[in-house]
Amino acid sequence: MKKLKLNLLLFVSALMVVACQQKAQEPKTDFVRVENGHFVKDGKPYYFVGTNFWYGAILGSEGQGGNRERLVKELDLMKSMGIDNLRILVGSDGERGVKTKVEPTLQEAPGVYNDTILAGLDYLLQEMGKRGMVAVLYLNNSWEWSGGYGYYLEQAGEGKQPRPDEAGYQAFMEAMAKYATNEKAHQLFYDYVRFILGRTNRYTGLAYKDDPAIMSWQIGNEPRAFSKEALPAFEKWLAEASALIRSLDPNHLISIGSEGAWGCENDFDCWERITADKNIDYANIHLWPYNWGWAKKDSLIENLPRAKENTKDYIDRHLDICAKIKKPLVMEEFGYPRDGFKFDLGTPTQGRDGFYEYVFSLVGDNAEDGGYFAGCNFWGWGGLAKPVHEQWQPGDDYTNDPAQEAQGLNSVFAGDSTTLSVIKKEVEKMNELRDSE
Repeated sequence: MKKLKLNLLLFVSALMVVACQQKAQEPKTDFVRVENGHFVKDGKPYYFVGTNFWYGAILGSEGQGGNRERLVKELDLMKSMGIDNLRILVGSDGERGVKTKVEPTLQEAPGVYNDTILAGLDYLLQEMGKRGMVAVLYLNNSWEWSGGYGYYLEQAGEGKQPRPDEAGYQAFMEAMAKYATNEKAHQLFYDYVRFILGRTNRYTGLAYKDDPAIMSWQIGNEPRAFSKEALPAFEKWLAEASALIRSLDPNHLISIGSEGAWGCENDFDCWERITADKNIDYANIHLWPYNWGWAKKDSLIENLPRAKENTKDYIDRHLDICAKIKKPLVMEEFGYPRDGFKFDLGTPTQGRDGFYEYVFSLVGDNAEDGGYFAGCNFWGWGGLAKPVHEQWQPGDDYTNDPAQEAQGLNSVFAGDSTTLSVIKKEVEKMNELRDSE
């Protein structure tokens, strides 16, 4: 009898070991995934209205620029509206004290990191996880406002790089075109990627690669080739970067951060190739009617019909490619200035509200026929900020307008009741869409 009991115990123990092994091998369902060309979260279709909140890690820190009390209030406010997808800058690069660049800096020099900002990112992810929110974390930037390309070129020995506010955008873009072919700059970036993706959150104890509060690693903010000649090297770099990220983290989605064809020298075939890459899980586009000349500052409301028409055409051309490669599309940046091109809190937003409402109406459209347009992140969340200067200065509240832009240009503040009403209405529609499938 004792032998029978012992054998039975051994048999049960063996079954438990097998069950544990099977459970360990099963994919974790709490990560956002892509299945059959659509996002899935917690076993349900995931359509979303999110926002850009690039300064979240700085706000989560306890050093310069940090304000955890405000961060918690902002997250609670967004969550109460159903905004659960935040696109966030991991950190800025390079020297400090540049008036048109994010302060404070995370990566001061290769391998030299500001631990205060890292703690801020840890804290942000912890608080987002508590609220069931997810982050899209971008790692690089083709533009000067957070370092990015220019920083890596300088560190690779290319000398001081021009800045648009000093040399003009043409000179800046010609200089940045060197990044696509600069292998040393790429390797410095890859070292940074390895460091960030290899971290463990000090507050939750979770390795970043195991944290479901992260939806996606994004190679950069609007990575560009900056010349047609550089496109092949640009495509090669993106493929290398995505392969590296996949090798370091098999759990999370990977995205590019592309503007679409606009960021590929208007080459739709290039955009298709970089998005079809086996390590890229979903497609991105950005859209800026004012920046792209579709709407003028003195006629924003009058130009709204043209902005809508061009927006629909731009989205549809990219959706045709998404249907071909079977990947969902996120329009993760779009904005529209306040009426009269004003920046002050409380000024009207009739044009912006109309543009937002139109963009939102396209998300999840014709879901039964594919519905590849799965989400959008408006630019961006200014929330409780109270801008003091038109040009951001250290000590001012962070809005979502970076330091090189007028504060209040594209930010949505907590007092923008009409815009928030449009957003909330769309969130409710997205929730119905999630529940209906």
